[in-house]
Amino acid sequence: MRKALIKRPETAVDVYNLLPEGVLCQVINNVIYMSPAPSFEHRDIITELSMQIRLFVSERILGKCVVSPVDVYLDKHNVFQPDIIYIAHKDAMAEVKNGKVYGAPELVIEVLSPGNADDDRVRKKKIYEKHGVKEFFIVAPNTKDVTSYYHNGKKFEQKPVQKAKIVSKMLKKTFKF
Repeated sequence: MRKALIKRPETAVDVYNLLPEGVLCQVINNVIYMSPAPSFEHRDIITELSMQIRLFVSERILGKCVVSPVDVYLDKHNVFQPDIIYIAHKDAMAEVKNGKVYGAPELVIEVLSPGNADDDRVRKKKIYEKHGVKEFFIVAPNTKDVTSYYHNGKKFEQKPVQKAKIVSKMLKKTFKF
C-alpha cells in the first residue's frame, strides 16, 4: 500500500511507519537500524523454539506465541521486531491492535546476528527491562548459549548461561533446541 506524506515525520517511528511492509528494520532510541535476512541457523532455532512454545501455550490456552517480523511498539521512540514473543491472555501487558503489538510482551527471545548482537545485548535489553518484560532470553546461534534475564519488578536479574534451552519460570517449562 502506498502512503501519501501528509506532514513531515518528526521521529524515527514516524519514518518507520511510512516504510513498506516487510522491510527488515527496527527503531531503537529513535534511530532506525536496518538488518539483513537472518542466517539459516538463526531461523532454525527460532522455528524450533516457537513451535514448542506455541504448542505449549495453545494447548493450555495461556496466550499467543508469535515470531518475527511483528512490530512491537514499546514507546514513541522504540519499535522492535523480536524473534519470538509470548503475550499472555490473562493480565497481559501488551495489546494487539491492527496487527501490531503495543506494550511489552511477557516473554521475548532474541537470537543474535553478527551485525546486531550489541543491539540485543545492550540497547534492547535496557529498553525491555525499562518496559517490564518479565522474561528475556538471548540465544547465541553458533554456541547455543542462552543468557536468561528475569524481571524482579524493578530490574532484570541475569542467571547463569544455559546450553540449548530456554527455562521459563513464568510458564513453568523448559524448551530445548
